[in-house]
This record gives sequence, structure tokens and C-alpha cells, in this order.
Amino acid sequence: MIKKILVSQPRPSSEKSPYFDIAERHNVEIVFRPFIKVEGLSAREFRQQKISLSEFTAIVFTSRHAIDHFFALAKELRFAVPDDMKYFCITEQVALYIQKYVQYRKRKIFYGSTGKFADLVPTMVKHKTENFFIPQSDVHNTDIAKILDEKKLKHKEGVMYRTVPNNFVGNEPFDYDMLVFFSPSGVQSLLQTFPDFTQGDMAIATFGPTTAKAIRTAGLRLDLEAPTAKYPSITGALNAYIEEVNNKK
Repeated sequence: MIKKILVSQPRPSSEKSPYFDIAERHNVEIVFRPFIKVEGLSAREFRQQKISLSEFTAIVFTSRHAIDHFFALAKELRFAVPDDMKYFCITEQVALYIQKYVQYRKRKIFYGSTGKFADLVPTMVKHKTENFFIPQSDVHNTDIAKILDEKKLKHKEGVMYRTVPNNFVGNEPFDYDMLVFFSPSGVQSLLQTFPDFTQGDMAIATFGPTTAKAIRTAGLRLDLEAPTAKYPSITGALNAYIEEVNNKK
């Protein structure tokens, strides 16, 4: 029986989230508790990379985290972002988030259509005279650098934020019937926080193939995997799973 679920993401900002419909429909408790959190580097830590933001004429944002920590560090470094700075964003949603820090309509902002970095590159090539800076997490691969090198674009990557475990406090109960993960980092944090973790009857759900792989690599049982052709969203898959399991009891 599924009665209490931990969803390893922040609580949705909208009360219209499908998670709340699931909780009401199945009379289950859903707790939103990320296993990981993102924190910014200090100005001192960033300076150790010997990167000068004044050298760049364009910034490439692959996430809203990148935007938050770029502008936070720029402020801490006392770097006044020029009005003519160009911004290249992985999606329109990420591009729109920039207006939290600058007047959107007065800036030169470009974005991709699919969410894949490769689809943003042709737009960047049209601005090949720019010097691109890409804010990154401490956990990243070299795919972006390789693509930009192939296109002979001038660029530099710099770590501006990092992913760290969002530790559970000593008296915080861990009495869940199901855990829902969205990243390999979340799985790793679970194992770091609870080194003697035993799954038992606790169900585990994942979204995305790399997260599913991380569960299996850890030797844990994967009970629900999304997306699938039938259930492209984790909430759709979760709703069907709870209905099936709870009706068996």
C-alpha cells in the first residue's frame, strides 16, 4: 500500500500541479524534499579559475540555476553586466527567466527550440565574432566545449555553482512507501545520507534513463520508470502505479 511518497523536487509553485490531484484522488501524502540542492560559489572560489567576466560579449545559459548564479556572482564580483551583452539560452523558458535580472525587451536574447544544445549552436554560429562564456555546475561533461570547438567559436566554461547533498536532520522521519528520483545526483545523495539504506518494500520511481540506470547500478529495485510511450510524464505514471498497487491490497 502506498500512503506516503517522497518526491525529490521542490514543492510546485502552482496549486494546480498534478501531484496535488494525485494526493487527493488516492488519499496519499506527498512530501516534496530534494535530496540535492544547488549552491553558488563564492567570489573567492570563482577567482581561482582565473576567469575575467569582462572579456566576454555573450553568455550561454543552459538552466535557470546558471542565470541565478551568474548574476549573483557578477554582483559579488562588482561586475556591471554591459547593456549590450548577448544571451543565448537553451530554451525560451530559460530565456524568459532572464527578465528577473534585466529588462528583457531591451536585450539581445536568443534561444533554442528543442532544449538540446546542438539546436542552439546554429544561432551562435551566426554570431561567430562573439566571445562566449558558459556558466556551469561542478558536475558537467565536456560535450558543450567539444561542439563549440568544432564550430571554431571562441568560448570559455566556468564553474559558478555546485550540487551538494541536502542532508536529512537526525530526527527527520524517513518513513516513506515510495521515493521518486529525477537525477543520478539524487540517488547518490540518498546513498551518502543513508549508507546502510535497505529498500525492503519501499518502492522507487525514476524519471529519465540516466536516473533509472543509477538506481540499477546501486543494486536497488526499480519499481516505476518514466517516461514511457504510455506515460510520458512522471505524474501520469505515478497515478497509474498507485491505482494499481493500492487496489491490490
